[in-house]
Amino acid sequence: LAMALNTEKNLYTVLFAALMVVVVGSILAYLASGLKPLIKENERFEKQQNILYAMGVNDNEGTGSVSFIPTDRVEDVFTSYIKEQLVISGDQITQNDQAYLIDMKKQLAARKKGQPYELPVYIGEKDGKKYHSLPMDGKGLWDAIWGFIALDEDMIVQGVYFDHKAETPGLGANIKERFFMDDFEGESIMEDGRLAGIKVIKGNNDPANTDKEDNAVDALAGATITGNGVTSMISESLNLYKDYLESVRSN
Repeated sequence: LAMALNTEKNLYTVLFAALMVVVVGSILAYLASGLKPLIKENERFEKQQNILYAMGVNDNEGTGSVSFIPTDRVEDVFTSYIKEQLVISGDQITQNDQAYLIDMKKQLAARKKGQPYELPVYIGEKDGKKYHSLPMDGKGLWDAIWGFIALDEDMIVQGVYFDHKAETPGLGANIKERFFMDDFEGESIMEDGRLAGIKVIKGNNDPANTDKEDNAVDALAGATITGNGVTSMISESLNLYKDYLESVRSN
């Protein structure tokens, strides 16, 4: 009799647990489905904020923290500053006002497999000056790093934005701090008429970043590998756009 009761009790526990799994799973699936549009919208706003930030369109004050255009204004501001969006696919360049939604990671994966891929360009205007902003994607010490770089028609950096997935707090994670990103402004990506990028160099001996002709900025303390990742990301990303950038310079 006792064994029968134990068996019934165990069966009840198993059935109850299974029912709870189904119920909780259904609730989570429902919530995920309901939140999906909101998540997508937030991702869209974040991309707009980051592209604008690289252009120098932000709410920064003084030398403090990074401050983006708020989400309740960013769509209007993005439309105001970004005048044209292009998609480069092979030898073809087309206009696409949704180009900023292109996932660079997927495009680079397709390129690696020898498949067709697309490269977006965001052309903006600020204070009567034209900006050509490009996305970047790379690898840091632990995981992915990415960002945007805004160039004028002389190939001078007007601003950058960097972000990361898992770099070390206080070290490599500082690539998204203003004291690092601000150093890139005014640097040329050209050297002796060729595309050179910008190197993150340990011992650059230019802490005030006054030399804008050296294609280099000071490295972050204790973050050599992340800095090397930023250097590679900039170089590799710019090389993807080499033909486009050369056409901009020649006009």
